[in-house]
Amino acid sequence: MAVKEGGKAPAFKGVDQDGKTISLADYKGKKVVMFFYPRDNTPTCTVQACNLRDNFGLLQQEGFHVIGISTDSVKSHKKFEQKFSLPFPLIADEDLVIVQKYDVWGEKKFMGKTFDGIHRTTFIIDEEGKIRKIIKKPNTKDHAQEIITAWNDSLGG
Repeated sequence: MAVKEGGKAPAFKGVDQDGKTISLADYKGKKVVMFFYPRDNTPTCTVQACNLRDNFGLLQQEGFHVIGISTDSVKSHKKFEQKFSLPFPLIADEDLVIVQKYDVWGEKKFMGKTFDGIHRTTFIIDEEGKIRKIIKKPNTKDHAQEIITAWNDSLGG
């Protein structure tokens, strides 16, 4: 089943940096920003996570709940959260279950090498669990504003 805008967001369960199990069902009736990123503590991923951290209050004001997901371990996520004071859950998807459900895992090229990894992608999910917007290749330096703009555009406003 292809994941697409207007479609239902695939259900998932995962464990965050505090060992807490989180599922999409926990956010029923809420707006969710789910950002998939390649690796903890890499330059671009850090810029993206810190932009969301710095604008976390604004995102909350807009009613968004932020969840980060990568294939790093719970331990790696905990270090990343602590190092950069990240205020949102980071789900460890070491078995690639969630990334495959959301179709963000695949072939990548970097510095002449080809490998499999996460394609940086953000999903904005509405209160009914529908994918309102998919941001492929997000602007990591201005991601929070990009999310708010995408949401407002999806409302036709």
